[in-house]
Amino acid sequence: MLNRRHLLTQGLLGLGGLAAAPSAYSQLLRSETNPEFVIKNGRIRQSIMGWCFRDHFNAVELAHHCKAIGLVAMEGIPREAYPEVKKLGLDISLVGSHGFANGPCNPKNREEVVTKLTEAIDVAKEVGSKSVITFTGMRFDGMDDEKAAKDCIDTWKEVLPHAEKSGITIVLEHLNSRDDTHPMKGHPGYFGDDLDFCAELIHEIGSPHFKLLFDIYHVSVMNGDIIRRIRQYKDIIGHYHTAGNPGRAELDNTQEINYPPILQAILDTGYEGFVAQEFIPTWDDPVLALRNAAQLCDI
Repeated sequence: MLNRRHLLTQGLLGLGGLAAAPSAYSQLLRSETNPEFVIKNGRIRQSIMGWCFRDHFNAVELAHHCKAIGLVAMEGIPREAYPEVKKLGLDISLVGSHGFANGPCNPKNREEVVTKLTEAIDVAKEVGSKSVITFTGMRFDGMDDEKAAKDCIDTWKEVLPHAEKSGITIVLEHLNSRDDTHPMKGHPGYFGDDLDFCAELIHEIGSPHFKLLFDIYHVSVMNGDIIRRIRQYKDIIGHYHTAGNPGRAELDNTQEINYPPILQAILDTGYEGFVAQEFIPTWDDPVLALRNAAQLCDI
């Protein structure tokens, strides 16, 4: 009979082997994904953030894959692709605007932000989207936090009447400032890097047409306690994004976020909007990676 020490030693060697060969471990995870899975439950309205897959497909190619898997919408794609995407029966879940760097926390960006948000609202109304994204922007030399917050609020309030009249919701995305390994995995210097602070800005705006974009990946990096925060801020959440943490990669067993109970918590709040997959694929087959995420989220 094997004694406990032998079993422990062999177990640690086995784990060491997996650690030494992460590709083999990842391949095992990939092999568990049903390559023919199609979304069946559909209780979560799954979308995709197109920029994550731009190294693999153009927007229309990606749209065909999304349609085959059963996703219902796309965002983060060139506007010229909207007509073809709509022809496939997919919605535009979110329209981009001014980008995360040049935000209203810096008064020199105010005119640009107002112009681009106004334009995005018009585009959203035209294509039948209900949401437009906004950001606080990056910190700058000599910045006063209290004034920067007021500048954000004043800028958004200038655009808000147009959003309300058009039936469009502006969603403020909270981003992490911790990850400095990749320009799209983290954003050091981003002003709105604290979820509770972003919620305060939204409460200060005080409109049902200005809400929070709850990016589960960024919240995991900066704040944690994801399910409790979903419940806490359910009344002001207007959109969700996903990704694995660490690394903003697939929603698989190599990352620390357990997505099924999070998605159940989202459903329990009565949320009926979109949840967009925003992970950067690392698997050899990016379509299988997307199918895996869709399968995991189809609770």
